[in-house]
Amino acid sequence: MGTPRMTLQTQLVLRALLEDPAEQRYGLELCELAGLPSGTIYPILARLEQIGWVDSTWEDPAVHETAGRPRRRFYRITQDGAAQARDALARAYRSRRQPLPGWAAVDPATGGGPS
Repeated sequence: MGTPRMTLQTQLVLRALLEDPAEQRYGLELCELAGLPSGTIYPILARLEQIGWVDSTWEDPAVHETAGRPRRRFYRITQDGAAQARDALARAYRSRRQPLPGWAAVDPATGGGPS
């Protein structure tokens, strides 16, 4: 089991899954919650499932046939995945809160980088 790259998009998907960890959500629902297109969501979900942070199941065929729509795949964050996701999100947040290194600091006198 590994840790995914914590891109902003991955963080948004994890936050959507963590809103209610016991809830199963289908892909387009996660697109809405995360504010991302399906072409971004599904590869992230596949990576999260591959490392064991997310489980997925297919909807019962009788349900989607009755509703007259395509079959949905439901995703749920695992208990272990939820703990690791919270930790990874906290680390990603802390890393953004660190002061800039000296070479990246803006010189207030010139409005540019260090001289």
